[in-house]
Amino acid sequence: MKLETISSLVLRVISAALLFGAAQICGFAQSSTPCPRFAAGSTITAPEDLYSQHGILDVKFTYQTTTDQNGNTLYCFVASDGAQSPTLHIFPGDQLHITLTNNVPAPASSSASMAAMPGMTITGGPSSTCGAMTMTASSVNIHYHGTNTPPTCHQDEVIRTLINSGQTFQYDVQFPSDEPPGLYWYHPHVHGISEAAVQGGASGALIVEGIQNVNPMVAGLPQQLLIIRDNPVPGNPAPGGSIPSWDISLNYTPVPYPNFTPALIQMRPLERQFWRVLNASADTIIDLQLQYDGTPQPLEVIALDGVPSGSQDGTARGRSFTETDILLAPAARAEFIVTGPSSTVRSPVLMTLNVDTGPDGDNDPTRYIAIIQASEDAPEPPLVPLVSAPPPRQRFEGLYLTTPTAERKLYFSEVLSDPTDPNSPTNFYITVDGQTPALFSPDNPPAIVTTQGAVEDWTIENRAMENHEFHIHQIHFLLLEQNGVPVANPQYLDTIQIPYWSGSGPYPSVKVRMDFRGDLTGDFVYHCHILGHEDGGMMAIIRVTPAPIGIGQR
Repeated sequence: MKLETISSLVLRVISAALLFGAAQICGFAQSSTPCPRFAAGSTITAPEDLYSQHGILDVKFTYQTTTDQNGNTLYCFVASDGAQSPTLHIFPGDQLHITLTNNVPAPASSSASMAAMPGMTITGGPSSTCGAMTMTASSVNIHYHGTNTPPTCHQDEVIRTLINSGQTFQYDVQFPSDEPPGLYWYHPHVHGISEAAVQGGASGALIVEGIQNVNPMVAGLPQQLLIIRDNPVPGNPAPGGSIPSWDISLNYTPVPYPNFTPALIQMRPLERQFWRVLNASADTIIDLQLQYDGTPQPLEVIALDGVPSGSQDGTARGRSFTETDILLAPAARAEFIVTGPSSTVRSPVLMTLNVDTGPDGDNDPTRYIAIIQASEDAPEPPLVPLVSAPPPRQRFEGLYLTTPTAERKLYFSEVLSDPTDPNSPTNFYITVDGQTPALFSPDNPPAIVTTQGAVEDWTIENRAMENHEFHIHQIHFLLLEQNGVPVANPQYLDTIQIPYWSGSGPYPSVKVRMDFRGDLTGDFVYHCHILGHEDGGMMAIIRVTPAPIGIGQR
């Protein structure tokens, strides 16, 4: 893909910034509509920060919508002070109280809105629901992605939680005292419309504080929160070459096709910063790289998917490792230390490399995301606090050495709903080997039943000719193998990519160790986190039953 030179981009972006004016660089463009967005080429602005007090974070959200100038439907969570998608800061053991009011207008016809969502009628009466009983195109709920919180009504339950237009719902989420400190996030998770809500921008970061107590390397460093989102490309051009399947943005600053005008990140020359990056895209895979004059820069990784690297091995201390690019599946997070460019670097750029998603996959081409603007008078971001306590208890301690109590094989697959019609919709499945593939429904029985205290090894294959991204709610897993080969640096994750099958030879696979030793029981889900696939049926239910008396939690 031919890209404009970064030097000319710098000049063009700075000129555009002067033209748009400071109001659009430091804040949202003037707008009286909900869910405003910045102008292309703007300097990124961090979301508002909301912190817990005395063990509780109380937030009032409204869920809102509007349509942008390109005809895209936008969605957002708005706090009582008008802040869009604020960052929620809590500590292990805290409670998060969110009062959510759905201000998205009800669809004109509930039956019409449900026509494209077969299998989404929740049955079983009021005792089987959490909130509304009937789903519409304006329904919403909130998933607290990556958190090890209970899958119960009013906490992190998404199978049967529906909040419809005009309704108010109370979330009271209890975070465990051993929640690993790091970057998590929140977003809607109503099956059938999750892709539209997340592409519309309804997402925000959630930070569990205390990472400096696990890895003191980050203590006192300036920290940048970078949130990548995706949305439809105006005009819906056919993807291919440089045309992406989806546009992306950085902290609500668009990087639109065809110019891919990057956002601006201001730093002081040679300053070390702690970057916390969330891929909040619904569908777009990001392969993140920082280049100075064409040379990839070291990214000193501190945490992935909210878990400090090396922190669960018995020492309670995190350790870093260095990469020159980091693959971020939709929903994945990476936290790493970077060193800003010197004043002599002419082309400092944050970019995503091309991702080959397979013959049936999306087009995720190389694109610039942001230009790094080095200046001695760049504003200083908030600092990571200094070390204030010993490392917390390790939630997943001893998992690597634990003998699994069960082994399972699952696989991703997809078929046309009408094999005789190549233009018919695709049905997406995630199936336990030996079972019959089934599209997700909240009324499906659990595909897997296990017991509290279990440790299971799952091998997950991709039998489709496009990438899929495995995610499980409520717990993390330990990555053990890729394509049958042990990984050199096992990581605790909640999302992992399984590349596409070529059409011949072995299926690509990962082997992961599932940790059910905590105190969580109940029904929750696992699915592909390319949300178009999840909405298309690629999700299933797991049930964790209480441990027998005298057996169980670590």
